[in-house]
Amino acid sequence: MYSVVLADDHPLLLRGLQGLLNAATEFEVLAATASGTQALSLICDLRPDLAVLDVSMPDTGGLEIQRAIVERRLVVKVIFLAASLTGRQIADAISMGAWGILLKEYAPEALLDCMRQVAGGEKWLPPELVTRATSALPSNTPEKLNLLTTREREVAVLICGGLSNRAIAQKLGTTEGTISIHLHNIYRKLEITNRTTLAALHVQYTANQSG
Repeated sequence: MYSVVLADDHPLLLRGLQGLLNAATEFEVLAATASGTQALSLICDLRPDLAVLDVSMPDTGGLEIQRAIVERRLVVKVIFLAASLTGRQIADAISMGAWGILLKEYAPEALLDCMRQVAGGEKWLPPELVTRATSALPSNTPEKLNLLTTREREVAVLICGGLSNRAIAQKLGTTEGTISIHLHNIYRKLEITNRTTLAALHVQYTANQSG
């Protein structure tokens, strides 16, 4: 059974999510809250397997919670829910290592499918949302990832996982300075300027390859 923390500032939706998950035998809702600040505290204290977070909450939104999770190196898979998302928000979510992104207009069964896939170790990032994150870029940009060296691709994958330069350096057994050089070369080859765009491009490229 997988443990879950839920956060959404709409009480009716929050109650509905609880009911949906309580009826699914493979998930256990440890806590549900309408406060983003409280959600982060609960995640830190309870260490759930999954956190389902509303992107926009009055106090602390889902993206800010995900950023704190990455900084604190907590092992929890985050799934974002949103009424609507801009391309920038999607790209930010991807770059910070989000495991799933769903619009609230999706059928409830889609959330269960997403959670099962994420719990099994696979990301749930709908192609139409990933495309929105990279829509401002030339159509051939994701394919430029083929220009990267093996080590540069390793760095790109870890960035897509939301890791900092320091964490990547530790994982690859090298220095932060070396990672910065790799990142500079990656940006130059792809003609981009930040890790958010890189992460979105990497997801788009992976989707193209699997398709």
